[in-house]
Order: sequence, then structure tokens, then C-alpha cells
Amino acid sequence: MTGEANRLSSASARGDLAKVEMLLQNGADVNANNVFGRTPLQVMKLGNPAIAEALLRANANPNVRDHVRGLTITHDAARDGYVDTLRVLIDHGADVNLLDNDGNLPLHLAAREGYLDVVQLLVGCTKDAARHNSGGHTPYDLATMNNRVSIAQYIQAHMNL
Repeated sequence: MTGEANRLSSASARGDLAKVEMLLQNGADVNANNVFGRTPLQVMKLGNPAIAEALLRANANPNVRDHVRGLTITHDAARDGYVDTLRVLIDHGADVNLLDNDGNLPLHLAAREGYLDVVQLLVGCTKDAARHNSGGHTPYDLATMNNRVSIAQYIQAHMNL
């Protein structure tokens, strides 16, 4: 099983959709951990929503957490600005309200890193977009602290801050 999990994870990380689909059709376990303890969804090429779609159609768990920081793939996609992949994750049941080990929502990370399109998507589907993380900061605070003016303005306008 580990060899199969490694092959599926490797194909996912490379963005090799044909290989991912072939392995899935041949019964690869979409939620099996590779030798590093991560699933194919966790190691997939984030800028490739088609890989996410294929894995999620095969019932990959979109809410599995990283064993180090408690990050979900939704946190990773939000932090790195992959709005198309994030849409696919949300469409397949990813929970945008899960916190990482530092109390951050995916929205906190997108606001901090400066991805307006991601912030626009997440503000509309996050239950408490004004939530404070473990450091006491809201997404608005992080945008302001990191000089993300357009994001701070957007959050302010849509959150009645």
C-alpha cells in the first residue's frame, strides 16, 4: 500500500493528471499517507485545480490536517493564492472554518499574504471572518499590519468594521 500511496502522491505533486487518474482507476487509496505521512491531496500541485478535482471526486478528505502545524489544504491554497483550487476544495466540502494550530482560518493567511481574490471568496463563506487568532489578530489586522491596503479596505467594507 505504501508504494501505491507514494506513486499517487508523487503524481499529484508533479501535476500529472493522467497518472493520477490511472492510479485512481486502478484502486489507489486516495486518502493513504505517503512515506512522509501526507495524503495525495496534501502534496498536490496547488496551482492545478484539475488534480484537486480528480482526487476529490475519488473521495479525498479535503479537511485532513498537516501533522506539524494543523494546516488543511484549504489553508495552503489560501496562503499561496490559489483561488481556483480553493473553489474546487470548497465545492467538494472543504471546511473554511477550521483553525490551524495558531488559530488561523484560511482567511487569516490570505489576508496576511495579500490575495484579494481569495479574501473575496473566503469572506463570503467564513462563519466568523472577524475571528481573532492565537496572537489576537483578525484577518483585517493582519492585512493592515502587512500593508495590504486593498484587502483591509475590502474586509472593512464587507464586515462593517
